[in-house]
Amino acid sequence: MSERITWRKLVAVPAALAAGALLLTGCIGNEPPEEETDGGTSVNSGTSNDETGDTVTIGFSAPAADHGWMGAITSAALETAESYDDVELLQAEATNDVNAQISHIETFINDGVDAIVLLPFDGDALTEVALDAMEAGIPVINVDREFSSPFASRATILGDNYGMGVSAGTYICEQLDGQSDAVVAEIQGIANLPLTQDRSQGFADALDDCGLSVSTQVSADFTIQGGETATSNLLQAEPEIDAIWNHDDDQGVGVLAAIDNADRDEFFMVGGAGSLDVMEMIEAGDTVMHATVVYPSTQAADGVKLARLVAQDKNLGDLVSADVPRTIQLHAPVVTEDNVDQYIDLGFRS
Repeated sequence: MSERITWRKLVAVPAALAAGALLLTGCIGNEPPEEETDGGTSVNSGTSNDETGDTVTIGFSAPAADHGWMGAITSAALETAESYDDVELLQAEATNDVNAQISHIETFINDGVDAIVLLPFDGDALTEVALDAMEAGIPVINVDREFSSPFASRATILGDNYGMGVSAGTYICEQLDGQSDAVVAEIQGIANLPLTQDRSQGFADALDDCGLSVSTQVSADFTIQGGETATSNLLQAEPEIDAIWNHDDDQGVGVLAAIDNADRDEFFMVGGAGSLDVMEMIEAGDTVMHATVVYPSTQAADGVKLARLVAQDKNLGDLVSADVPRTIQLHAPVVTEDNVDQYIDLGFRS
């Protein structure tokens, strides 16, 4: 078998690593106060889910880290797993080869892991093997790119692409208050992807709510070179711009290079995803970059925590219901100079 899977017995590391890896509202490791019913029966035991329990083996697979955000996804997942001495991790070699990723999941099934955390390169293509895992009694935690069947996962953790667009549009509306003739430009990632279309729809809806619309829209390809080329074309087409939303901070490196080359600074810019590079620019306050919208790179880290809880038959600490939820969608907050300190530790390098 050509697939490479690395076995790791993970040991505890300082709790700060786990804290930086979780953006889930109502953090899993909380110790909620003990509550009682009228008859004195405990509703919530108050026992921390982070206390060591039965050892569980978790298989983890994600695409190649050829993008800053994807690299951060894997790093946060590993750091979170390492914070538990009751977690043994099987990490598959990161790959953008669908057939190789399918083979990795088949290996996890054959090894009889207790749970699988899977960020599929292609959700549709990985659905069948995820169904196989579920049918084998192995809970699958689906991360970011959804399967085509609801039966292919025990739980799904998602970012909010539509919400990213809403957040970016709402911020721009606030900054351009009263400027009904403002020129607003949009730099997409890959135009035909559903995630891009969701981001653009949310952006258009938010702008429409304050009487604005997208004046010019160009598409890049989530790469630095693509961002630079698309932005050069945009700046040539629009001699005056009031605001720009760029969907992706990694391609934003090229976007900013094109802006510098054109010597343009009459507008402000909003990024997307939440890279550390962009947050540092926001903190410094000396560039056109005024804000970014977070698309959490903590999703797989949250997936590891959920996989551990499901395998140990536990629930989220702050919920009264008995089981881990089927779907969790993370928030898409706007990071500005006013709140950058709150988010900068979660930023990733482009």
